[in-house]
Amino acid sequence: MTVLKPGKRKVNLEDVARLAGVSIVTVSRSLSDPAKVRPATLKRVQDAVAKLGYVAHGAARALASRRTRTIGVVIPSLENAIFANTVFALQRTLDENGYMLLVACDEYDLKVEVRLVHNLIERGVDGLILVGTLHNPEIFAMLHAFQVPYVFTWAYDETRRSPCVGFNHRQAAARAAQHLIDLGHREFGVISTITRDNERARDRLAGVLETLAHNNIRPDSSRIVEEPFSYVRGQQGFRQIMEGPQRPTAVVCLNDVLAIGAMAECRAMGMEVPRDVSITGCEDLEVAAMMAPGLTTVRFPTFEMGRCAGTYLLGKLRGEPVSEQQVFETELIVRGSTAPPRDRG
Repeated sequence: MTVLKPGKRKVNLEDVARLAGVSIVTVSRSLSDPAKVRPATLKRVQDAVAKLGYVAHGAARALASRRTRTIGVVIPSLENAIFANTVFALQRTLDENGYMLLVACDEYDLKVEVRLVHNLIERGVDGLILVGTLHNPEIFAMLHAFQVPYVFTWAYDETRRSPCVGFNHRQAAARAAQHLIDLGHREFGVISTITRDNERARDRLAGVLETLAHNNIRPDSSRIVEEPFSYVRGQQGFRQIMEGPQRPTAVVCLNDVLAIGAMAECRAMGMEVPRDVSITGCEDLEVAAMMAPGLTTVRFPTFEMGRCAGTYLLGKLRGEPVSEQQVFETELIVRGSTAPPRDRG
């Protein structure tokens, strides 16, 4: 069998098929929908593609199939490792099925998100993934006008109007608050991310306050602060709470970054966790277990959400029946940053 050398002429599907010993249809299917090809056959095709240096003509393939085999995702920020974990799972799922992922960040700005969604649709993405359920009406108009399948991730929609993959943020944050109450704490502070244009942060804060109120605990408004997402702002929020007339014995932080910042400021102020104050987070970043003491937090299904969102869109694009709602459970992870208040031992 004669092997073509790249560069003499443009390698085509027929060349790949001849080298792999399969039909052109099989080569095309291997490149466009590898999940439907037997592993041994797929490997022969992939080996032939690599040996010949074959590159599919994306524009021509898109015209023929009316698909670009790209999926767009708009996330709030790449600074938060928790979103990166979801994107990693999403990218892996799509790549295994012959799709490419285009990532954009709106920096928690709904107006920026509109522009990014417009640009992704303009570039012909076959599907779109957005974080949360709160979006500008212009986005829904575009998705409907161009008939782009979409799914919300990190989302929980009680109305069940939109396809969602996520978890109940209100219940997740309530778990942390209830854990502290069960330990005997009655004096609380709360450090939240900015709740404006962020229904996930609003739901977490509501979950904490509702749980406290259910136990007849109503912290003064001066002990409830909102800070942008950063370690430094977690430090500032903690100091603001602790400079009040009466220090709380427990501080609920609505993400791990703010909690880690709060723990650092606690040490800077000459206090110890959890002897002087218990601190909890939300998310369970990898670094949470490496803190001294380890951070008590609520584990979110970050990898599972990315994989499920990708699987949902792939099913939609193939015309397969898919579940419109996928709700995952969260888990309280108890580590050394929480303990009963000092007067309770």
